[in-house]
Amino acid sequence: MQGRSQQRIPTHLRCNNLSDPMGIHDRNPRLSWWLNDDRPAEIQTAYQLLVASTPEKLSREEGDLWDSGKVESHDTTFICYGGSALGARMRAFWKVRSFDSDGLVSLWSEAGSFELGLLGLDDWKAHWVSTPLMGDKHTPVQVPALRREFEVDKAIVSARLYVSALGIYDIEINGLRAIDLELAPGWTDYSKRVCYQAYDVTHLLDRGENVLGALLADGWYCGALGNGNRQQYGDRPELLVQLEIYLDDGCIQTVISDKNWQWYPSEILYSDMQKGESVDLRQTLGDWSRIGYTTTNWYSVLENRSRSIDLSPTLGPGVRVIEELEPDKKPSIRELPQGGRRFIYDLGENIVGRIRIWLRAEPGALVRFRYAERLDDEGELYFDNLRSAEAIDYLTCAGSDSIFEPRFTFHGFQFVEISGQLDADAMLEVKGMVLSSVHLLSGEFECDHGLINQLQSNIVRSQQGNYIDLPMSGPQRDERLGSAGEAHLFARTAAFNSDMAAFYSKWMQDLVDAQGADGSVPAVAPLPPQLDIPLDGGPGWSDAIILCPWTMYRCYGDKALLEQHYFAMKAFLTNLEKRYPDFIRADAETDMHAVTGEVAWRGYGDCLAADGILSEQTQAGNTPRDLIGTAYYCYCAGMLARIAGIIGNLADLDYYQALSQKIRAAFRARFVTVDGRLVSQTQTAYVLALHFGLLNRKEQSLAIRQLVIDIEERNYHLSTGKLGTPYLLDVLTRHGQLAVAYRMLMQTSAPGWLYPITQGATSIWERWDGWTEQSGMQNPERNSFNHCAFGAVGEWLYSTLGGLDLAPDLAPARNAYRHLLIRPQPPIGEQFPGSAPIRWVRVAMETNYGRVESEWDISNDTFTLQIKIPANCSATVILPDGGTHEVASGRHNFEMKIAKGRQQPAELLEQLEVAS
Repeated sequence: MQGRSQQRIPTHLRCNNLSDPMGIHDRNPRLSWWLNDDRPAEIQTAYQLLVASTPEKLSREEGDLWDSGKVESHDTTFICYGGSALGARMRAFWKVRSFDSDGLVSLWSEAGSFELGLLGLDDWKAHWVSTPLMGDKHTPVQVPALRREFEVDKAIVSARLYVSALGIYDIEINGLRAIDLELAPGWTDYSKRVCYQAYDVTHLLDRGENVLGALLADGWYCGALGNGNRQQYGDRPELLVQLEIYLDDGCIQTVISDKNWQWYPSEILYSDMQKGESVDLRQTLGDWSRIGYTTTNWYSVLENRSRSIDLSPTLGPGVRVIEELEPDKKPSIRELPQGGRRFIYDLGENIVGRIRIWLRAEPGALVRFRYAERLDDEGELYFDNLRSAEAIDYLTCAGSDSIFEPRFTFHGFQFVEISGQLDADAMLEVKGMVLSSVHLLSGEFECDHGLINQLQSNIVRSQQGNYIDLPMSGPQRDERLGSAGEAHLFARTAAFNSDMAAFYSKWMQDLVDAQGADGSVPAVAPLPPQLDIPLDGGPGWSDAIILCPWTMYRCYGDKALLEQHYFAMKAFLTNLEKRYPDFIRADAETDMHAVTGEVAWRGYGDCLAADGILSEQTQAGNTPRDLIGTAYYCYCAGMLARIAGIIGNLADLDYYQALSQKIRAAFRARFVTVDGRLVSQTQTAYVLALHFGLLNRKEQSLAIRQLVIDIEERNYHLSTGKLGTPYLLDVLTRHGQLAVAYRMLMQTSAPGWLYPITQGATSIWERWDGWTEQSGMQNPERNSFNHCAFGAVGEWLYSTLGGLDLAPDLAPARNAYRHLLIRPQPPIGEQFPGSAPIRWVRVAMETNYGRVESEWDISNDTFTLQIKIPANCSATVILPDGGTHEVASGRHNFEMKIAKGRQQPAELLEQLEVAS
């Protein structure tokens, strides 16, 4: 028994939601691990953590920084470091071992590490540097290359590079790329903070002469933002670099950005997020970042010693190239009237990123690259939905073979058109380089229905494409802003597909930075300073300041995020209380200007609801905005009460519970008629009222009946927009209308989730009717073919179809998949008289505790379920016949004969709803 026990080794070590992070500012970082124990019903009864200053000490089991000793605890997540004080630049190595239910100890884990960054301005010796190149409000300029030579005269032990930019950067050392991120340091509100990154560059340095080089592009700092001009934060990019080299004699040699650097225009003639990038290979600088390069004609940089800005550690995962795609067919080729040729390549997937191309052309040949998500009816690239975004790259060839990949821009596209003075055999290689902050997938969904599988694939592709440092909206057009609406509506689905804890931790800081002094929250974050964007994002968008941290807490159990932003959440609700004393949010009379009579901005409504767009009415849908606003107001007040309770603020818990009840009463007085109906008969109205708990029990029965009648009258099509769609199938399921939910999901005509797939979609569309056989392309002002919002149905695929869900219990020992609810709801029972449209589903995901699996199958009138629960966790399993089982960790199999006409008892559904 003991021998078997000792083979257990904890794995998946994490610090602050990241693997071996560098440059953190947390002096008490939080450590997590998986038990990695497949034995049934096994738990952790205690753990021991060792933290050492060197790998050697750790291997000798010397925890000179911290030896926790044996700690009696079941916890394996967010264990707060409790050792010696940590200072700037300190690197720590750690490992853990666990004690099982019999008190037997595991083997030590492999070593993890974390490293603190430069914690204060005193730690920074570098100065911000720039060049005279700055363009203007409309015209970008050449990207400068900056370099600094230095000599190291002793043996190198290690080296750290700390880099930030107002703009975006790329770094080379001795001719080799020194970083693994793209578009760094990312986008923040530069008036409040800018992120920096830390890199281990020991392997790139030589004893003797070295060169540190950088390319510095406009990026989000002074490039075009949204549909506005350039230079919204500043007129030119700036660079901050500090290289610290640890020598074998114990000394530290520091190389900093200062007036000793030189610069020269690079071959990148311009690079802009909206406009694209132009490169002239005839102007390439050659080995400019290597020793021996002549810099006679180079210029001295401009040094800025007066700039003071908060340098923040990198909280999120950053942007990387996550995939390379090759065209799935040969290009279409057409000769151009003026000579040369035009090639159109189809990558087979609608991605966000750039291309890498290897081609052959004459010196001076100009090659143009244009990008589109779809082709028009003539087989040409469709550009209208890009709006004012030019999104064109240019390459001027230097002769022979040329390799081109833009560095500082990105595009949303499936099709790329390459044209110029090119021969028929000019294209040697074309690849699509997928950029994303979603580096790895931790969730899996698969079933025996091809269209549903493609739907899941489209959801993942849109998540990858829209999560570029921030939860983007419109990554192909002149928008590319961090949408608070998409961020919260898609958050739960995003967390099923991938570990989003670090990503949302970074973006929540962006949202709080964008919050107004009065507590108002805009619809986008960061908030560009010169765009005409209301400071109040409106219902369903500004509410993200409460709903995103709540979703992250439910999925990952990190209470620190709630505590960090609690006062920002309170300020948001305080603002609503002051503006709407009658508790009706987005009320037209309240928001009316006393003199002009104009009604203030009241939000996007149920944006792009099918009851509006398909009848050529408002893009906000037909659900009243004050109904939506008041429903969300009530929901957020109740949510903040829960958050207050979790962080131990009992006075606020009582206050916000009472506020929630007042808002609920106001909602009912305004929007619920005496006979229990809603004043608005839209699907979204009923969905929000039911999902947010705004109706009494008798009214719920009437509401679900009215919702189903509307759905049936539309031949089982939805009419919801961004705000109603995420909750639609869940509301139907919880109120005994599982068959209606399935029928809506399986609908292949518009509007519905599967219709775009029948039209070749490989990502989620912004609109239900982005393209139809009857009308062709929709209004290009809002017609992205890569958007997340309607992909929020992914939550239902995992939790209801696959049956993998969070338990309703909020106790820390059961939250965040510590205790799971396994409740698959297959299409069987009296609601499904025919053959089941889906007969097999498999879902899996990596939680903070380990891998969870659920797989069910229907064959020979038998339902079988196989599940895997990680160690230290438990689950409530509810079979389709209502049979309930409490299980511990391990693998479990269940079998159930399918009785004709049997379905989940109504009382069970009610119990689950009350519990949640």
